[in-house]
Amino acid sequence: MLSYTYFGEKDFRLVDKPVPKLECDTDALVKVTLSSICTSDLHIFNGSVPRAVRGITVGHEAVGEVVAIGEKVKNLKIGQRVSVNVETFCGECWYCRRGYVNNCVSPLGGWALGCRIDGMQAEYVRVPFADTGLTVIPPDVKDIQALLAGDILATGFWAAKISEIGEGDDVLVIGAGPTGICSMLSAFLKNPRRVYICDVSEERLEFVKKHYPEAVTVRSEEVLEKLRAECPRKGADRVIEAAGTEASFRLAWEAARPNAVVSVIAMYDAPQILPLPDMYGKNLTFKTGGVDGADAKEILTLISEGKLDASRLITHTFPLSEAPAAYELFASRRDGVMKVALDCTLKGR
Repeated sequence: MLSYTYFGEKDFRLVDKPVPKLECDTDALVKVTLSSICTSDLHIFNGSVPRAVRGITVGHEAVGEVVAIGEKVKNLKIGQRVSVNVETFCGECWYCRRGYVNNCVSPLGGWALGCRIDGMQAEYVRVPFADTGLTVIPPDVKDIQALLAGDILATGFWAAKISEIGEGDDVLVIGAGPTGICSMLSAFLKNPRRVYICDVSEERLEFVKKHYPEAVTVRSEEVLEKLRAECPRKGADRVIEAAGTEASFRLAWEAARPNAVVSVIAMYDAPQILPLPDMYGKNLTFKTGGVDGADAKEILTLISEGKLDASRLITHTFPLSEAPAAYELFASRRDGVMKVALDCTLKGR
């Protein structure tokens, strides 16, 4: 089968690999229909993910069809369309029982697919812990609508949840890229007073204005002044930092009102400094980490009900055989690109 594979820093290649086989009785084999490219894949490409294993197929966001299941898989049937979760998790350990699935204690727990074991930018993928790692897609939800449910939409949903957004809150999302927009869409589910979204890119702000006019767009350099003028408490009640730069990290705590919650969900290429003397007295609560992606069923239900839809973020689609060109476009941010889908059913080179 065709597979986009990590060989080292700045070295991804299309190679032929054997179709994976079930290795455990809790595994499932999925024929991938659509996969996508994520910023985390670029972090692997750029050598910023030390735990990434050379030789693995990359990709951790996909939909497909179940073609084989292990003897202990209870919740799935062959032929079902499924969303593949970014994380594999046992569902039984102390962390999993509390929803902290990113920290599952299993050797295959957490972000394994596309990082430590073969992922989804391929024609087939073996999914460990299939009962928890795969979610059946409702019949009225299209593959393109479900594609982001397993990772980036799950990340935005999780970000809104851990931010403890209350009805009437003013929410600021930093970064109008795919992760920020998914966080913005999820924040709206909490009935806030306003959701502001800022970015340094006018093109991305224009994308939000066009597709999501209910959000308040603002350039990053203007956001502090705007929040002080419009927010009753002179700052955001909840801040979600989804941009991942030194400037956005600082803006996150500067834009927050005293006693606010700041959720840092971005990945960074370098360590960030928390200047505690500068923020002394603001009494902020910081939350950060990797997504606990255990909400796929609820997300797909919301999509089915018409309450959540991030499919507009899929701006470009390439066949899997053109993965290098797709990556180049995604990394360059040319041509208004937001998210790129890879059609893994088109395998000709």
